[in-house]
Amino acid sequence: MTYETIEVENHGAVRRILLAREAQRNAQSQQMLDELMAAFDEARVDNSVNVVIVGGKGAHFSAGHDLKQAQAERANFTVEERWAYEELRYFDYSLKIWDFPKPTIAQVQGACVAGGFMIANMCDLVIASDSAYFSDPVGHTLGAAATEVLIHPWVMGARKAKEMLFTGSKITAQEAKEIGMVNRVVADAELGDAALAMAQQIAKAPPFGLRLIKRSINRSLDAQGLRTALEAHFDTHQLSHLSEGFLTARDRGLANAIQKNPEKTA
Repeated sequence: MTYETIEVENHGAVRRILLAREAQRNAQSQQMLDELMAAFDEARVDNSVNVVIVGGKGAHFSAGHDLKQAQAERANFTVEERWAYEELRYFDYSLKIWDFPKPTIAQVQGACVAGGFMIANMCDLVIASDSAYFSDPVGHTLGAAATEVLIHPWVMGARKAKEMLFTGSKITAQEAKEIGMVNRVVADAELGDAALAMAQQIAKAPPFGLRLIKRSINRSLDAQGLRTALEAHFDTHQLSHLSEGFLTARDRGLANAIQKNPEKTA
């Protein structure tokens, strides 16, 4: 399949999928999200692929959802239209990465913000470079109840999640490693090679055994309520679109949130 907003590399049993809207700091347009899922679907059925890496071209992993497109195409969606759009492209697509039967690694540099944070933390492992930072400022910039998939407390702990979401602040790569959200931090110049080396080491294991290990660990989290909690927050997130804060941000223009926070979108 030919893609316009992502690039796909093959390295033996490892497939690397790169978000490729570098000029937009890999902001996630509808086309990019659809292409990303198509690439995951291809990797799922390709028996030559044992591990998938998700990265971003250029200086940033992803600055989040494309708010310029959202302003132009979805600002006046009805509740039903917004729900259907976000359930498919934000919630369901994210859970498809979480449930992907093969090990996944997020390769993160620069901005990993809001929608970018969501995608990176759907992956099994995260390798970040020194320049990487993580943020979800939409409570401040858009009046929204965090992103559509509230993975935050599951990957960073409740108190740190509250601090990040309440304040809209950034977490550095090193801090993310200290709290267990990131597996390894490397120099920017080493990021691609480090992610590939880890993926190739994982790919040496029999794939069916890896699939069962991942399934069991994810089921352990489901037994603790992860999936139910994520589903409940999605409903809450939709409610936040009717709040005074969000309606004010919408009327100002959603794209203004980018200008208010140059490194942060939704």
